[in-house]
Amino acid sequence: MLRNLRNRLFASYLVVLIVALSLVGLVTITTLSQREAPPEFTWNRLELLLLGFTSQRFVSDLVSIGTNGEEITDALDNFADDNTVRVMVVGTANNNVIVFYDSGSEYSGNIVPHFEIEERSQQRGGNELLNNNIDFGRFVEANDEEWLFAGFSRDFQRGRSPIDNITLLIAEPRSNESVQTAVSDFNDLLLAPLLRSAAISGVVALVFAIFLTRSIVRPLQVLSKSAQHVAKGEFGEEVPETGPVEIQQVASAFNRMTGEVLATQQSQREFMANVSHDLKTPLTSIQGYSQAIMDGAIKDPSSAAKIIHDEAERLNRMVQELTDLARLQAGRLSMKMTALDVGEVAAGIGQRLTLVAAKDDINLQVRTGPMPMIAGDGDRMVQVLTNLIGNAIKYTPAGGEVQVMTGVRKGGVEITVRDNGMGIPAEDLPHIFDRFYQVDKSRGPKRGTGLGLAITQEIVQAHGGKIDIQSAGLNQGTTVTVWLPSPHLSTIVSRRVSVE
Repeated sequence: MLRNLRNRLFASYLVVLIVALSLVGLVTITTLSQREAPPEFTWNRLELLLLGFTSQRFVSDLVSIGTNGEEITDALDNFADDNTVRVMVVGTANNNVIVFYDSGSEYSGNIVPHFEIEERSQQRGGNELLNNNIDFGRFVEANDEEWLFAGFSRDFQRGRSPIDNITLLIAEPRSNESVQTAVSDFNDLLLAPLLRSAAISGVVALVFAIFLTRSIVRPLQVLSKSAQHVAKGEFGEEVPETGPVEIQQVASAFNRMTGEVLATQQSQREFMANVSHDLKTPLTSIQGYSQAIMDGAIKDPSSAAKIIHDEAERLNRMVQELTDLARLQAGRLSMKMTALDVGEVAAGIGQRLTLVAAKDDINLQVRTGPMPMIAGDGDRMVQVLTNLIGNAIKYTPAGGEVQVMTGVRKGGVEITVRDNGMGIPAEDLPHIFDRFYQVDKSRGPKRGTGLGLAITQEIVQAHGGKIDIQSAGLNQGTTVTVWLPSPHLSTIVSRRVSVE
C-alpha cells in the first residue's frame, strides 16, 4: 500500500499521464477510423506518376495521338496496366473538347466527362516540360463512381497541328478507406518517431511529476515536524510559509494557532498566579478569623463573621464567573429573552453606580431615554453594563469623567461607555477579550480575574450583537461600544418600505 504522500502523489501523476495518453490515442484512432481518407493522398501519388511518365519526346509525340494514335496508345496502355491507373488524353480543337484516348474505354470523341478542377492546382516553374499547370480534380461517371485525377497540359502553336491543346490525365477511383488505413501505409516511417516522441514526453512528465511532488510534500514535512515540536510544548518555532498557495495558507494558520496557543498558555499561567493570589488572600482571612473565633480571641465575633462572609462571597463570585464563561462558550447557559429597553437598564445602573463614582471623585454622566425594544435577557444585560461602567470607573483617576450614552444605529440600539482614564496600550487591544488577560497586572488586591470582558463579549454575541473597544493609548481614555439588534426597528423599517 502507498501510505507515503509523496508516493501517492507520484502514482497519481503516473495514472493521470497514462489515462491521458490512452484517451488521446483512443480518440485519435476512433476519429481516424471514422473519417474517409483525404484525396491529397491520391493526388500526391498521381502527381508522382505523372511526372515520372512524361518525357520530352513523349510530350512532343502526344500531338500525333489525334492523327496516328497507334504510335502512342501502346505506351499508355502499358503504363495504365503497370500502375493500376486510368489514363486519358483530352484535347481541344477548334474550341471543341475531344477525348482522344481512355484506357477505361468509357469516353471517346465528343463524349467527355464533366471535369472539376480543384484549387490545389499549382504552377510548376523551372521545369521546361511543366511550364503549364498540373491540374488536380475529379469527375463522376454515370454509375456515381468518383475519380480523382492529375493532369498535365501542353499547348501547341497554331499551324503546326490542328490540335490546340493536349492534356494527359492519370486517374484513380476515390478510395473509401479510412484515414487510419491510409496512414497505416506509412507505419514503418511514423512508428519510430512516434515512439521516440512518446518516450521523451514520458521522461519530461516524470521529471515534472517528481519536482511537483517534492514542492508539495516538502512544506508538509516541515509542517509535520513543527507540529511534533508543538506537541512537545515547544512553541518557539515558526513554519516557513512557502510552497503552493494552499500550503502557505496552512502554514500561516498553523503559525497563528501556535501563537494563540502560546498566548493562551501565557494567559493561563498569569491567571493561575492571579487566582492563586486572589484565593490565598480570602482563604487566609477566613482561616485566620475562624481560628480566632474558635480560640475566643476576638471580642466582636459578629465583625469577624462579617469579614468571613465577604471573603466567601468574593470566592463565590470568582467561581460563578468561571462557571458562567464556560457555559456561555459551550452554549449551555440559558437565556430568558424578553422585550427589553436598554435605555432603562443603563439609567438604572448609572443611578446605582453614581455614588460609587462620586466616592472616587469621578463625574458619571448618563444620557439616555426610551429606546426601541430588543429581545434580551435582563439579568445578563445588567451584568454587561455593570461590568463596562464599573471598569470605566475603576480605571479612571480622581477628577475624571465617565459618560454613558444610548442611541439607534443600523437597525439596532447602541450603548457607548466612554472615559478619560488610563486607556489601553496598543499592544494590549488585540487581547482585551481573551480569557484571563489583564491590562493592569499590578493592582494588588483590587486586581480582577481577567474574566469580566470575556464574559461580556460572550453575552453580547449570544444576543446577536457586537462589542468593540477603542483606545488612543496609555492615559488617553477608552471607548466601549455595544450594538444589539432590535426586531422592533426591523419591523418599523419594513412597514415604511411597504407603505412607500
